[in-house]
Order: sequence, then C-alpha cells, then structure tokens
Amino acid sequence: MAESDKKPGPLKTIREGSAEILVADHVFYNPVQEFNRDLSICVLTTFSRIYQREKVAERQRKNRPEDATNGAEKPLEAGVKHEEGLRILEALSATGLRSIRYAKEIPGVKEIIANDLSKSAVESIEQNVKHNQIKHLITPSYNDAMTLMYMSTKPDQRFTAIDLDPYGHPTRFLDGAVQSIEDGGLLLITATDMAVLAGNSPEACYVKYGSVPLKTKACHEMALRILLRCIETTATRYGRYMKPLLSISADFYIRVFVRIYTGQYACKKSSSKQSMVFQCTGCEALTLQPLGILKPNPTEANPQQIKFGIPTGPFVGSRCEHCNHQHHMGGPIWSAPLHDEEFLDELLQTVEQEDSKRLTTIRRIYGTLAVVREELHDIPLYYTLDRMCGILKLESIGMLKLRSALLHTGYRVSYSHASRTSIKTNAPVSVLWDILRCWHRVHPVKEERFLEGVPLTAILRKQPAKEYNIEELHPDANPPSRKESLSRFPENPAAHWGPGTRATQMVSDNKMLKSAQNQNKNKRKQKRVPKDDSLNEEDEKNDVKADQCESPERKVPKTITTDC
Repeated sequence: MAESDKKPGPLKTIREGSAEILVADHVFYNPVQEFNRDLSICVLTTFSRIYQREKVAERQRKNRPEDATNGAEKPLEAGVKHEEGLRILEALSATGLRSIRYAKEIPGVKEIIANDLSKSAVESIEQNVKHNQIKHLITPSYNDAMTLMYMSTKPDQRFTAIDLDPYGHPTRFLDGAVQSIEDGGLLLITATDMAVLAGNSPEACYVKYGSVPLKTKACHEMALRILLRCIETTATRYGRYMKPLLSISADFYIRVFVRIYTGQYACKKSSSKQSMVFQCTGCEALTLQPLGILKPNPTEANPQQIKFGIPTGPFVGSRCEHCNHQHHMGGPIWSAPLHDEEFLDELLQTVEQEDSKRLTTIRRIYGTLAVVREELHDIPLYYTLDRMCGILKLESIGMLKLRSALLHTGYRVSYSHASRTSIKTNAPVSVLWDILRCWHRVHPVKEERFLEGVPLTAILRKQPAKEYNIEELHPDANPPSRKESLSRFPENPAAHWGPGTRATQMVSDNKMLKSAQNQNKNKRKQKRVPKDDSLNEEDEKNDVKADQCESPERKVPKTITTDC
C-alpha cells in the first residue's frame, strides 16, 4: 500500500462485528469482504480450540500431567490475553479492522501483530486499537510484510497464524510465510486476481503461480488448486508440507486455510498430490495425470512401506475418444482433497454456537459450509450441467434427474460450492454422455444441428452403452443443504462488488459515484460501433465473467482483469 500525501480528511465510523473503526478517505476498507472476515473468525476460533488441545496432549507426552491439567482447566475467552494462546500476524492490515475483530472475537489469543507498509495506515491502526481499548492484544507494526516475516523465522519468533489478504496475488509473500509459521501453524491466504487464475492470461498465471490454467467451467476450483499447489511447492523447499483445512471460492476471490507441518518424508509424497490436466477442445472432457504415484512395498520390518514412482503416460490419446478433438494441457494443480473432513465437522459446531450467530453473514457461512461438507473431497474438478447440455445443443435435463441416474448406477455425485450447476462425480465422463444420449431419445436435437466435425455429432450418433434410470428419483438425489433451503449460492453481495481500485476508500461517496458513472462504459462505446463489428449483448456478458471461460480466443477487457 503506497503512502498517501493527502491531508487527513474527516473520519468516518464503520462498525463491523465487535469492532468500531475510524477511517479516512485514503485508507482502504472493503465492506464486501465481511463474509471473508466472519469466516476467518470462525476458522480461527475452531483452530484455537484444536491448538490448545494439541498443547495439552504435548505436555502429557512429555510426562507433565500437572501442566496438562492446568492448561485444560483454563477457559478460552475472547478479548483476554492468553500466554499459551495464538500469536497472529496480519501482514497487510490497512485499517486494522480484521486484527481488532480477531482480538475481540477469537478466544485464546496471545498477541496480534497488525502490520502495514503505509505510515498513514499504521497511524490509523494505532488510533483504532486505542478506540477499541484492545492495546493489550494488538501491536501495530510499520514494516514491509516480507521483511517482517523473514525476521521471524527463528523457532521462538514464529507465528501461530499468518493472515495474507493482499490486493491481487499473494505469491510474493508465500516464501516468508512458510518459513515464519510455527510447526502446525495456520496460513489464511486470499487471492483476488481471479481473471488470471481462471484462464484469461495463462502466461501471467504461470509467471505468478507456476501453473497454466485452462478455460473450463471448473475454473474456480482449478484456481483453488493452482494456489494450493503453489503453497505446497513453496513449503517443500524448506522441508515443510501443507494440509488444507478449508478452501473456498466466493464472490471475486478465493480463500484457503492450510496448516503447515515439517517432515521430509511427507514432502516426498508431494508429487503424488499434484497432477497435469488434459482438456478436450471439443467436448471439454477432463483427464488428470498425476506427477508421481505411490506403490505399496511392504516388508517384514515395515508392512506399511511405500515406494515412490513415476506414472506412465500420457493418460489421453492424441485425439479425444468421445469427439475426436485435440487436447489442451494445463497444470500442474493440487489434486488431493481441498478440505479436511474432521476440521469441517468441528467448524460447523463453531458456526452453530451462540457467539457465532451474532455474525452478520452467518447464514451464508453455514450454507456454504454445508455444501462444502457434502462435496466429494476425493474428486478433483467438476462439470456443469448447463455447459454439457450446451455442447450437445440439448434441452437441459433436470439436475435431480441426472443425479438420480448416476446414483441408481452406483456412482457417487455431489455439488461443488463453486457452482450451482456443478456435477462432481466419480463416474467417467463417458457415463455422463451416455445419460445425455438417453435423454436425447426423449428430447431429440434438431437434425440440422448434426454438422460434420462438431462434438454433438460424434457423441449423439453413438448408442448408449446401457439404459439409465432417469425418471425415478433417487432418495439421495436431493442433498440436505438443498432440502433445507440453505443459502448455498448467494447472489453478488452489492452493486459495486469486487476488489475495487487499489488503495482507495471503498465506501467513499466519490468512489461510489465514480463507479456508477463507469458502469456499462464499454457497452455504451460498443453502441457507437457499426453493427457488423460489434459484439452482441450475450457475448459482452461472457467477456466480463471469468466463470464463463469456454472460448480460448475470448479476452477480458483490461479494466476488469482482477474482477472475476
């Protein structure tokens, strides 16, 4: 954040959660990120309890039962300093709102370092810490985030949790973060450059993250997996490895919560958790090929011993077996689970507690976590129903009908929290095409659609391998989160949503007026262009949505490169 030369103007009061902050126009505050902050408080509250239990267990292993008993009897309270509690770094603090909320709402905190490179921002942090009477827990810091983390790599100076919420990509902070986090510590990382991660600029994504994204309907989950893979490869350089607890795609950003551990042997398994991705350029079928494999190699001394190997490949032919088109290759991506099931169970318990019910976005948090809990965690990526039917120019089949057909056949299926029309299943894509062939019999595609060389001709001219039960509803087809009408896939939170302009006050009256003035600016320009050279309205909508990324030739205007 660049230091502003403007004179401080009148201060505005912003209330969020238990915090009340005073901000000037030049200090960055984004109200759309309240869901991000509320979810982070729930995650850190859960982690704090787990951390204390692990401390007690560690004392017991060291034959200090009296210390373990004393630690277990001490209740964790929010707003109270705990000497054995969490030491948290908010590396890019801006107003200090997040740190203040952490201090006042998370139990079991020892110290929070609220750091920023902007002198005016640090002055704002100091003012807000004093205003909220939380000086005993928060230490304002005026420093470069990377320098601060590199100076904290000694074991006794490391942090229990590090929160990285930068503007754009977080990769330049990862090296310092994985070295300055203690063993078993928690990293909370946000990335807002979704246009890059979603495949609009594959060369830029490779430069920043070391992976090539694909333009697929599963681009939001692929973005999560690219970020996780980047964190993992950064950690393994130092003999450390990552365990994802929760990975969320929300609004205009992705947010991951991972624990970092130390262990050379576990680092060797890293290649088996990463994969290259092949995507058909016609029917968009996805195939994953792992970078490494694990083979059982039992011995008498170690029956659980495994052997590390390299897979033979490629896993696809030069042409797609379904539509005879060629493939694009992307990756590598993280192909192991995005979430930890045990942690999710405890996190949902935290969300259901009375303290959490005071959070403004708690309904959305509960709905999102319910869908995440229902996801098939061992299945990377997904397809979307609308896109599959669109490729075949087919009247859309009902989601429950498709899910029922898969479940009746013995396959598993779930939604992804990243898309309301997602199909995450262990069934091969050939089964999905077969089900749609059966649907085509009842709702046939017009004959003029069957052109030479298009995917629908190659797929629908084939006969289904078997008959599928489409009409009978399977009892598990409708998931509990949908039955209970939870807030699973909320609409955009505000008219002026997105990461906003760098280092500007998001709630400033001038900012909002300027945003309103610039709305649909590109569309107004297009109206002055001759009709033959202009895009239709639907194409324009697709151009500015990173979650509609099916065309390799489509480009996103520069004005929205960070607003997915």
